Amino acid sequence: MTGVAGEERSGPLLEPALLARLEALQLGTRRRLAGHFAGEHRSPRRGSSLDFADYRSYVPGDDFRRIDYFLYARLDVLAVKLFEAEDDLHLRLLLDTSASMAGGKLLATQRLAAALGFLALIRRDPVTIHTFPLDRPAPRFAGRGAVGALLDHLGSLEASGTTPFAAAVAALLARPGPQALTVVLSDLLTPEWETALPRLPARGGDAVVVHVLARDDLVPDLLGDLELIDREGTGRLAVSIGPDTATRYRRRAEAWLDDVAARCRQAGVGYVRFLDDDDLEATLLGSWRRAGVLR
Repeated sequence: MTGVAGEERSGPLLEPALLARLEALQLGTRRRLAGHFAGEHRSPRRGSSLDFADYRSYVPGDDFRRIDYFLYARLDVLAVKLFEAEDDLHLRLLLDTSASMAGGKLLATQRLAAALGFLALIRRDPVTIHTFPLDRPAPRFAGRGAVGALLDHLGSLEASGTTPFAAAVAALLARPGPQALTVVLSDLLTPEWETALPRLPARGGDAVVVHVLARDDLVPDLLGDLELIDREGTGRLAVSIGPDTATRYRRRAEAWLDDVAARCRQAGVGYVRFLDDDDLEATLLGSWRRAGVLR
């Protein structure tokens, strides 16, 4: 952890009581994704679950046990029943660990990723964790027994460097693998988000952006003559901030948030926002369920 984040974090990323409440949930997707193994998520394939999906005409070689004999008796139509398939869901977490995330934003990102990863693992869904800057390998976790290793890995992340968002998305999409749910957790404080976001649902996958921000990103408590320093090392800027300037900043920040959300909708990407002082449990069990991120 960085010095700031380490000071803010005390104890585990997620309390055991919260983990117990999360066990009743699972990840939500807006489209059906085909995985590699049997799991608990609706698949675009037909399978052998108990949920009826459709009929098709019988052809020689079909399993005679799937013939609907009641339909044959009523309509003299020989058809077999098709059922829903249930696959695993590959969860790819793409975490922004650039210097602008230091402090409460990184801790919030770690805790949110821990909750999502935990939900995936207890439902037999594999998880890979990718970070940008791209200076770490992308470990893969599978099964309930990997929860501890997942939490340890997330807890070891530190915030440093710049935000190569576009390069991170390109590298992620270049990796082979099944259709996946990609969840990006970032403050998006880079102009690259405009070109990178539309690429996220590539290859038939699903994607969600978790916009993690500090409250003072949106409502900074700054007035007077100041020198602003870019945490990612791109320079310094002398400014004079009065009440009118602060008001204009807040309006532009609100307009930017609306623009990000609109661009996500246009790209077919889910969008939720989380501020570093939001209540984690209320968010996960409340607003995220209503938004379809969890179900």
